[in-house]
Amino acid sequence: MRFAISIPQFVADGAFDPGAFRAYLRRAEDLGFESGWTQEQVLGAFPHLSANETMAYAFACTERLRLGCAVHVTPLHIPAHLAKSLATLDQLSRGRLDVGVGSGGRNRPFGAFGLDGEAHVARFTEGIRLLKALWTEEEVDFDGRFWQLEGATMEPKPFQKPGPPLWFGGSHPNALARAVKHGDGFFGAGSSTTAAFAEQVKTLRELLGGREDFQIAKRVYISIDDDGNAARRRAADGLAGIYGKRGLEAVAVAGTPEECVAGVQEVADAGAELILFTPFADQAEQMERVAAEVMPRI
Repeated sequence: MRFAISIPQFVADGAFDPGAFRAYLRRAEDLGFESGWTQEQVLGAFPHLSANETMAYAFACTERLRLGCAVHVTPLHIPAHLAKSLATLDQLSRGRLDVGVGSGGRNRPFGAFGLDGEAHVARFTEGIRLLKALWTEEEVDFDGRFWQLEGATMEPKPFQKPGPPLWFGGSHPNALARAVKHGDGFFGAGSSTTAAFAEQVKTLRELLGGREDFQIAKRVYISIDDDGNAARRRAADGLAGIYGKRGLEAVAVAGTPEECVAGVQEVADAGAELILFTPFADQAEQMERVAAEVMPRI
C-alpha cells in the first residue's frame, strides 16, 4: 500500500506563506508519503492556485516526492502547450512527475475556453494521442479532427521515457475503458463513495484481463478528530465549500482515528493501491495525524 497527500492550493489573495508551504512538503517527504497531488480549477469563487505552477514551486522544495495533478481537464487545453509544460516539469524534477487526465464532462464552461463543448470526448482522446506523439516521436505528422501538425518537433521530451505515467479519471464505463486503453492507471474521484469505487475497480479488473502494469488509486477526503462529530462537521463544511452543495458527506472518511482507520481500510479493500489523503483544513496537523494514526494500521 502506498500513500499520497494533497498539496495546499486553497489560498486566498495575499495569504500564501512560502515558508509554511516548503515546511509542509519537506515534512511530507519525512513522513514517508510517496507523492503529493494538486487539483485543477481555473474558474470559480473558491480560491485555488493553478496546478502546474504550484507543482513547479513544490518540485523546487522537495528532493524525492513525486508530484502530480488529479486531474487536468485536457479538452480545455491545447495539447501542444500542455505537452510542453508537462515535459518541462518532468525535466526540472528529473522524472518525478505524474499526470492525471480527464474529459471533465459536459457541464464545464467550454465557452470561456473558446470551445462549444461538442464532441468533448473525441477532443479528449485525440488530445491524449497528440500529447503522447509529441513526447515520443522525433517528428510528428498528425492529421486529426481538431489539431493538425506536419513535421512538428518538440524538445526536450520528458525525462521519463516514454513519458510521465498517465492516470485517467472518470466514472462512466466508457471512461474506464479509455483508461485501460490509453492510460497507465486510474484515479478514483474524491467525490465518489467507496462502494462506487469498488464497482469501478471490478470493471477495471475485467477490462485489464490480468494486465499487471496498471495502477489504481483513490482520492480520500479525510477529517480526523478525537471528537468524531467535530470531524464529521468539518468534513461536511469542507465538501460544501469545494462542491458548492450539501449532502456529500458519504464520500469522506471522517471521525475518530479508529473510525478513519476503518474507513480507509475499506478503500484499500476495494482495490486502491495508492490512497491520496486530502484534508479539508489544518492540513499540516491533519497530515501528521494521518501518518501517525492511520497509515501504520492499513
